Amino acid sequence: MDRRRFLLSATAGAATFAAPPVWADLGAPAYVTAANTPDNATWLLGLTLDGEIRFRLPIPSRGHAAATHPERAEAVAFARRPGRFAVVLNCATGQEIARLASPEGRHFYGHGAFTADGRYLFTTENAYDIPDGRLGIWDAGKGYARVGEVPSGGIGPHEMIRLPGGGFAVANGGMQTHPDYERAKLNIPTMRPNLSYLSEEGEMLEQAGMPDDLHKNSIRHIDADAGGRVAIALQWQGNPLQRVPLMATHRRGGAIELHDHPATARLKQYAGSIAMSGDGTQIAVTGPKGGHVLFFGADGAPAGDEALAAASGVAQAPEGFAITTQGGVAYRSGGHSQLVPVSGGWSWDNHLVRI
Repeated sequence: MDRRRFLLSATAGAATFAAPPVWADLGAPAYVTAANTPDNATWLLGLTLDGEIRFRLPIPSRGHAAATHPERAEAVAFARRPGRFAVVLNCATGQEIARLASPEGRHFYGHGAFTADGRYLFTTENAYDIPDGRLGIWDAGKGYARVGEVPSGGIGPHEMIRLPGGGFAVANGGMQTHPDYERAKLNIPTMRPNLSYLSEEGEMLEQAGMPDDLHKNSIRHIDADAGGRVAIALQWQGNPLQRVPLMATHRRGGAIELHDHPATARLKQYAGSIAMSGDGTQIAVTGPKGGHVLFFGADGAPAGDEALAAASGVAQAPEGFAITTQGGVAYRSGGHSQLVPVSGGWSWDNHLVRI
């Protein structure tokens, strides 16, 4: 890979971040998500706001999240850790465009993000024999050819997002795993999660870690508002009887701020997905293990909660939030939720990705 050419291309693209996707009104579904049917067949689904399944695409095993292209009606959906495949699909039709395979000694962590100009895709990966976190780099302009990788800044990089001001935030969960041991966590006593900020070129800019007494609180999923404030969903790997906050926020230059909630225990130490509302005034955190959702204000203060069976993915909706739950999608607005049924008896994965 010509690093200089990559740097120039990525830097030039950062200025175009604010432009909305030109394909947004061309009939594409509103969301993409991974789900299983009752017979455990695995699929990628395109959902409209009214619960219609616009497309369903079979995949080899469970899927997780997706990265949406900033300009084209295109997304890349990733296998659930420790999967090795990713599917590039047309968001309007659900047709598969290409399929990626992680290189030898790597597997995907279920997430990725495009550079602002859409030229390069970054993927969170486990270099499991080192062990270390990596961000794979794929050239979307050349059929998603892999052109390099950079360090993620920690162990177990999970979700990464492109930030409104350019560059990326990466949730290094801190947990060492190896595919030979399936999903076993190999370093709980010494894990050190962090939130890392990288430039569009993949260069480390800043890191923020958890307090020493909460170093077992894994940083897993993240979202950001228009000002670059990052909201963090946490998964506690320590004493299951110890109550700890499962949501945090961070602004560059400061420390991670933890925010508790009276109903935190309902999540059973596992925050699944997180989203900030379009106006930046609310944060929603799902608890798929507890069948519950927590809501916070912009300042991190508790702002209600709701029992939603198998509450999984959450994303911005035209007003408030859309949450995948048992039987369909719940739309939360004004302190109340309304269920829009989705037929098929689907079991949702942790993410609902707005496209």
